[in-house]
Amino acid sequence: MSGADSRARHRPPVDLEIAADHPAYAGHFPGDPLLPGVVLLDAALRRLAADGRIDAGDCEVLWFKFTAPVRPHDRVALEVEDDAAGTLRVRIRCGDRTVATGAVRTLPRADAR
Repeated sequence: MSGADSRARHRPPVDLEIAADHPAYAGHFPGDPLLPGVVLLDAALRRLAADGRIDAGDCEVLWFKFTAPVRPHDRVALEVEDDAAGTLRVRIRCGDRTVATGAVRTLPRADAR
């Protein structure tokens, strides 16, 4: 395998569609809404699955850290880097702010062993 094949592959960022009127904003926190981390993680996993990057029914979140709030009307972008081992390193941004980072992977299939 050449050096280029073993390096992480960067993909262009894609927008995550999270409606400004998402019901999670109403209860988290009334008068000062911010998106719960679980909703942000769910949006990222759904986008990765829709793009064929993970199997949503058989994936593992290795770790995820939420570092800044997401407010209604924030434009949210997903950046992904995949490594040779099949781990996707995820960065979620609002403009120039990183709001979350993490790593996910599709679990190996039992019949592929």
